Amino acid sequence: FVNAVLRRVSERDRSQWLEAVTDGVGDPIARLAVLHSHPVWIVRALRAALLTHAVSTSESIETDLADLLAAHNTPGTLTLTARPGLNAEADLESSGATKSPTASSAWRLPHGDPGSIAAIRDGRAAVQDAGSQLVALALLEASVDKDEGRWLDLCAGPGGKAGLLAAAARQRGATLHANEVSEHRASLVRQTLRGAIAAGADVEVSVGDGTDIGADQPDHFDRVLVDAPCTGLGALRRRPEARWRRQPNDLSELAPLQRRLLASAVQATRPGGVVVYATCSPHIAETTLVVEDVARRHDCVVEDIRPLLCTREAEPFTDLGPGPGAQLWPHIHDTDGMFMSLLRRTWSGLTRSG
Repeated sequence: FVNAVLRRVSERDRSQWLEAVTDGVGDPIARLAVLHSHPVWIVRALRAALLTHAVSTSESIETDLADLLAAHNTPGTLTLTARPGLNAEADLESSGATKSPTASSAWRLPHGDPGSIAAIRDGRAAVQDAGSQLVALALLEASVDKDEGRWLDLCAGPGGKAGLLAAAARQRGATLHANEVSEHRASLVRQTLRGAIAAGADVEVSVGDGTDIGADQPDHFDRVLVDAPCTGLGALRRRPEARWRRQPNDLSELAPLQRRLLASAVQATRPGGVVVYATCSPHIAETTLVVEDVARRHDCVVEDIRPLLCTREAEPFTDLGPGPGAQLWPHIHDTDGMFMSLLRRTWSGLTRSG
């Protein structure tokens, strides 16, 4: 049967097959969906996101959308992170990795097995997309007056961003509280943090509902990361099957949870402290709408996060959108499609964002 199918496939070249499968498809969105193997609803959502984040204009949107969809069908660069202060760089370099221009902690591995690298096996380095690294670095770069070193990763599993934060906490004398809702994912966090812990990082891994932490520990933390559960539409080049598993009604479950988690994070942050909200999705229902809604209802202001995002050479990123949030794109930045926003906790009664 397989041989018969392959013989039929070989009867035409790629361009002929593309013409055949799109024959009679007049709607441009539906045509792009067929050409690039995406569900129509995702193509529409990505089109809206490109326009909302001001990456595309009405003149360029069709070309930009096609480039983004094509990027989702191209395997992403294998990127590693050298967790700060843990002396992983020499191991990475000797294994053939080279410094990535995208982030100060990022390295690229053109070939080979990352699991064979000693620094990865012992947790001083890890496989991690550069966009995810930039989220953690942005939280570390944000200014906080009288930072007392109480940091929180509200949704830490499986631990990639927590690993970078834990290594930085060791350097700064801070304590990282890494929370995860399930015991299994919390065990993954502990495993991921082993390198920083072995080097002396002060880390507490807890199992609990992140939506409760704000009420349980109000006005406590200086820096809080909310890497919220999301549709993952920004990581389709790494998990291509996710496009067929996700459905539009997933947003009706995820968006309320994202709001509750961000609201809890704001409540857990002391006045003057900061929260970075991040999703691996550019969908506006999971990004700007969540941030704007929480900022209207809680004591915080939204600040421009874009100046905190710099390349390895300390150059500012471009095409991040109009602000104050920032959106990364696979076809522009060669990262996963990470969204991030910076909120600063205010005293009750001060002017709120929105």
